[in-house]
Amino acid sequence: MASLKDLKGRINSVKSTQKITKAMKMVAAAKLRRATERAEAGRPYAQRLSDVMSSLAARITVGPQSPKLIAGTGKDDAHLIIVVTADKGLAGAFSSNIVKAAKAKADELIADGKDVMFYVVGRKSKPILNRFFPGKVVGQHDTMGIKNPSYSDAQAIADDIIDRFNSGRFDVAHLAYAEFKTTLSQIPQVDQIIPVKPAEVQETDAASAAVEYEPGEEEILADLLPKNVAIQIYRAQLENQAGFYGSQMTAMDNATRNAGDMINRLSIQYNRQRQAAITTELVEIISGAEAL
Repeated sequence: MASLKDLKGRINSVKSTQKITKAMKMVAAAKLRRATERAEAGRPYAQRLSDVMSSLAARITVGPQSPKLIAGTGKDDAHLIIVVTADKGLAGAFSSNIVKAAKAKADELIADGKDVMFYVVGRKSKPILNRFFPGKVVGQHDTMGIKNPSYSDAQAIADDIIDRFNSGRFDVAHLAYAEFKTTLSQIPQVDQIIPVKPAEVQETDAASAAVEYEPGEEEILADLLPKNVAIQIYRAQLENQAGFYGSQMTAMDNATRNAGDMINRLSIQYNRQRQAAITTELVEIISGAEAL
């Protein structure tokens, strides 16, 4: 049984931890508001651009002159999964859930006889992926020194990915990230971004309308297709940042509550032992007085 001194030390230690987790919760809550605003502001443009690219992919006639980002390589053998996670922990299962979704997609592709590789953005996914898929992490973009995601960072990642695609290192690229819903809900997503996945064209007047390009199809697609890859990566980073702070705030709130429960249990144990010690001393004093 722990002594009164040990129990007092444990109580003080847990109280110090509780102060830290409470402070971290407040910091995460403040950062969550700004991150949520950025994520929500970036969604409409990213979603609309993705829809436009998918619509164009379903309508244009793919030929020798068509951009590879929309036509593909003609093969479906090598797949690259871009895994976007956090750099830091103390956010519950946020990053591990993204890695779990990427792993599930990789297992599905491997079962179909495909070769799977990984490109990691953020530090949390690499150790896990190396354990399950040794030697399959072929690239990494370190975001540890980046306070807030920027389009220029996403553009640098996209340029690296596109260069690898154009050099024939893979045929299809998927993007794994967590879509922010609420503070308590971040949904892992794995979306194909290279080549553009054609949308299902419905036979309506709008869907069957002819598409005219100005100045020309090749010029427009040559500009929009790389931008679409960068925008989707940028959106994933914004969604992840909001999801990370939401998960961290929830995790620190739970940790604060758990610390409070532990303090209560230790305080009860401390008071009981202290009362027992006082009772023992009183019994000894009374017994000594009676002996006299």
